[in-house]
Amino acid sequence: MKSRVERSMAAGSIQDLYAHSLKDQPVECWQKLEDHLRQVAELAAAFAKPFGASDWALVSGWWHDLGKYAQAFQNKLLQQDDAAHVDHSTAGAQYAVRSAPVLGNLLAYIIAGHHGGLSDAIAEGACLQKRLKKNVDSWEHGLRQLPPLEVPESLPLPSEPFATAFFTRMVFSCLVDADFLDTEDFMDPARKRQRVPFPTIGTLHDRFFQTLENFDPQLPINRIRAVIRRHCEEKAELPPGFFSLTVPTGGGKTLSALAFALKHTRLHELDRIVYVAPFTSIIEQNAQVFRDRLGKDAVLEHHCNTDPQEETAASRLAAENWDASLIVTTSVQFYDSLFSNRPSACRKLHNLARSIIILDEAQTLPVHYLKPCLAALKELVARYGCSVLLCTATQPAILKRNDFDIGLESVREIMDDPPGLYQSLKRVRVQNLGRKSDEELVACLAGHERVLCIVNTTGHAQKLFERLGRSNTHFHLSARMCPAHRAAKLQELRARLDDNQPCKLVSTQVVEAGVDIDFPVVYRSMAGLDSIAQAAGRCNRNGRLEYGEVFLFQSEHTRSEQYFRDTAQCAEQVMALYSDPLDLSANEHFFRLYYWNRVSQWDARHILDNFRFGDRKMPFVFGFEKTAHDFHLIDDAATCGVIVPWGDEGRILCERLWAMPEPGRDDLRVAQRYIVQVRKNVWDRYVVRDIKLVYDNLGILVSPETHYSEETGLNLEAEGPGSYFG
Repeated sequence: MKSRVERSMAAGSIQDLYAHSLKDQPVECWQKLEDHLRQVAELAAAFAKPFGASDWALVSGWWHDLGKYAQAFQNKLLQQDDAAHVDHSTAGAQYAVRSAPVLGNLLAYIIAGHHGGLSDAIAEGACLQKRLKKNVDSWEHGLRQLPPLEVPESLPLPSEPFATAFFTRMVFSCLVDADFLDTEDFMDPARKRQRVPFPTIGTLHDRFFQTLENFDPQLPINRIRAVIRRHCEEKAELPPGFFSLTVPTGGGKTLSALAFALKHTRLHELDRIVYVAPFTSIIEQNAQVFRDRLGKDAVLEHHCNTDPQEETAASRLAAENWDASLIVTTSVQFYDSLFSNRPSACRKLHNLARSIIILDEAQTLPVHYLKPCLAALKELVARYGCSVLLCTATQPAILKRNDFDIGLESVREIMDDPPGLYQSLKRVRVQNLGRKSDEELVACLAGHERVLCIVNTTGHAQKLFERLGRSNTHFHLSARMCPAHRAAKLQELRARLDDNQPCKLVSTQVVEAGVDIDFPVVYRSMAGLDSIAQAAGRCNRNGRLEYGEVFLFQSEHTRSEQYFRDTAQCAEQVMALYSDPLDLSANEHFFRLYYWNRVSQWDARHILDNFRFGDRKMPFVFGFEKTAHDFHLIDDAATCGVIVPWGDEGRILCERLWAMPEPGRDDLRVAQRYIVQVRKNVWDRYVVRDIKLVYDNLGILVSPETHYSEETGLNLEAEGPGSYFG
């Protein structure tokens, strides 16, 4: 006997066609296709309203699953065959182009990619051009169930390839998020109930300004911090756009930037605050500052080292689409998502509209991605109602000038007198010692009771630490230690510093940004002036001394430091001309050499060349998939992750992973705090004997007693980069 669905289709009726089935449930409980299309369309339109694209999102929602009207798809549901593949995306893409031969192509990208991802227009493999020519099963009887819709006649933006592609990606974000949420609502209502709303911007604003700390007026630095915050609150009244907050390290940028953001969002009715920083160390520290100020329920932390103890079911789900008022994330997560083609990565993008984006350490963008990253920021401000706040301790390096025409324009500085502020917050003296051997350097460190030494590679840090000699007063930090291990060492180190006990720390750059420690003396291996400024920020940080001492030196390990050669050479050229290398004019000179004069490298991967206008056959020749393949702020393809059984939790985690045929998503998330990244060539030498593969390029360290030290971490390679984005 035929089912009700089969009888309906045979009779030409379309009243009982379905979008989703429920296993072991009668068809009467399934989700009707018309309901799914309507609900996705309405939700996508609401998501697109903040940037004036509701009509585009509405059409994409109604047409995204037209292929589900086909007999083959309905048979798949009837047979309960999850393994059967039926292309239900191509039909809507073809219909969009048939309805509007030019602008319909933009909807075609969106609809065709709503499961597999935005594709390239033309490619040897799968591409939009081939999808548009593909034969699909008949579905047109479904048109009787649709409202009369047309592709919008124009775009709400200038006719420019990158802007058009960016708009396409934003509407795509609205569609895929709406599709995810509506499907989840039907298929997994228990999961939907876990999406508990986060506190509103108004609530966060009131919490912050009701609990402002009482600064100790006896400390001059606290009086200066109060002035900085007051400037931020006053300038928050200015209309949305680009802003810059140039405050030396130790000036309280974090809370001042938050004060600006909360006032600005409240006054201009923006929807959320997105705080972006380059290093997980900054993220973790500042997320905790925000929680202390706003409450544990206030912060959505989204990065690879998120502490599972700080997560809730609601925060894990909200991380999928950034549905929260205050998001804290990394530069990698932020920029890679802006150039991704995957639905899971793009879901969040529409929630950037009408937000304020705080870019901490804004000058850390890699030179070879400068042009596309700045182009994306300009789009967000110009056409998506965003404000962008550039926070930096040095000269804002990405502002437009005669020799840097891709820079940001109309950036309003919050502080009235950044050079004067630098002088009032000056807490260190910098001296260049020239070339120092490790033996000479150890002798220098031995002469100080409390001293920090920062070097450029993990190998150098380990050698120097071992040469210094083992002692309970000697500490080491580097990326060879898993995040949980580094956090524990930092806690122990801070306790000694707070009690004025002797301690010597040898570290890589992992300690420079976002790590709140205060040494009276800092030694720094030669690097870029921005890194030197960060190192100086760990010296006399709280202004307890009249001046702290920062000593620069050239390492004897020049061969292993080739990665840092360009920035170090630029710094040396500048230091020959300025008595104070931390002065803002010196930093401006440094960035002229390092950023502004390197025109050929601003878009080294030719990301923006992937977007151009074509001809009548293919009006928009966009390379979404190629862009996603080429754009990675950090090239993680060259590294693999080693999970270390450090501490009781790490050991239990590794035992659990060892017993699993395949690790679950939650276990992989917990594992992030116990992962050390190693280069692929090192991984290949150890993966059979000492590393057990558990998932793709992820493995468990089998012999921690041989290859992991409580003092220096993982010991598989002789040299490695001192830091990495995460």
